[in-house]
Amino acid sequence: MKPLTLIFLAGLAAAGTVHAQNATIYGTLDVGIESLSNVQPAGGRLTRIPSNTGLTVSRMGLRGKEDLGAGLSAIYTLEMGFSLDTGALGQGGRLFGRQSFVGLSGDWGDVTLGRHWTMRFWSMLDSDIVGPSIYGLGVLDNYISNARIDNSVSYKGKFNDFTVGATYSLGRDTVNAGPSPGGTNCPGESATDAAACREWSAMVKYDTRTWGAAVAYDKLNGRTPSSATDLLLPAGLTSSSKSDARLMLGGHVNLTSVKLAGGVIRRNNDGSATRPKSDLWYLGASYPVSPALTIDGTVARLGYKNAADANATLLTVRSLYKLSKRTTLYGMIGTIRNGSLSNITVSGGGPGSNPALGGSQTGTMVGINHNF
Repeated sequence: MKPLTLIFLAGLAAAGTVHAQNATIYGTLDVGIESLSNVQPAGGRLTRIPSNTGLTVSRMGLRGKEDLGAGLSAIYTLEMGFSLDTGALGQGGRLFGRQSFVGLSGDWGDVTLGRHWTMRFWSMLDSDIVGPSIYGLGVLDNYISNARIDNSVSYKGKFNDFTVGATYSLGRDTVNAGPSPGGTNCPGESATDAAACREWSAMVKYDTRTWGAAVAYDKLNGRTPSSATDLLLPAGLTSSSKSDARLMLGGHVNLTSVKLAGGVIRRNNDGSATRPKSDLWYLGASYPVSPALTIDGTVARLGYKNAADANATLLTVRSLYKLSKRTTLYGMIGTIRNGSLSNITVSGGGPGSNPALGGSQTGTMVGINHNF
């Protein structure tokens, strides 16, 4: 076991006795078995225990809050992601790859420094019914599942029914694109190029008990590679003058017996020479059949401007059965239909599961989720 991991686990054990700081250990364990059709190169069926996600992502964290008086508090969060099937760390092998920040909190909101979720994440919490599940929107846009930034300052405040927030990063991603699904090898903090690898996002959100809406904007800058092999894969943002920007609009309505939600993500990606502009539309519903059983699902359509052959449509349906407040059994099915120039996989569970160009694919998964 890595020394840093040992230190973290020792810290978790010690945190249980630090009552003065209100330290809390929390986490989610999620694992299941998945079956995928039409997997290349032979078009066969793949059966596996996925590494990346199921109903949600396995994680463990430590958060705390210290009262400083006069309405001011110190806050912190350290959160690690991992694969329950192998025990490996997620986010490119980072110890605290999901979140790691410290800051101050008051009636005016929270200001923190470290590694954060961008406002894209917070803006979609209510409009994305299936969230980070294995057949979720992240298969159509990888950034949906990996909207985190290094070297950043974040502000988020809630004022009655309104929530506002913003992030700014001096170097958004220090992990190479190889080991991390969302990695783009863009550390920034450069004395020769101040704009390299900067990120900023902003959000305004309105919520009541019956309905809510949110708008957010998220922009990622690239950088100039230092050598022919130092490429910004997979984003292709090979200059700080190039950017990958997303405008998110979403909302939800809570009816008597069902929740309806949906939205659109409009993307302008300078890193793509052939498919720079796209819209991702999604609509979902959640219906509680009983206090223990919920059926939900989402349909989504990724469409490219002037590249209709690369479009894709995703449909996901889930069944969630609560054995207790903390333990849920689930089953889900997802299917994707690709355009003739697209081969997006239906599964976010790991690499090596894509169909052939223009191919459709169906995935099923059953599993168990436990929160602590």
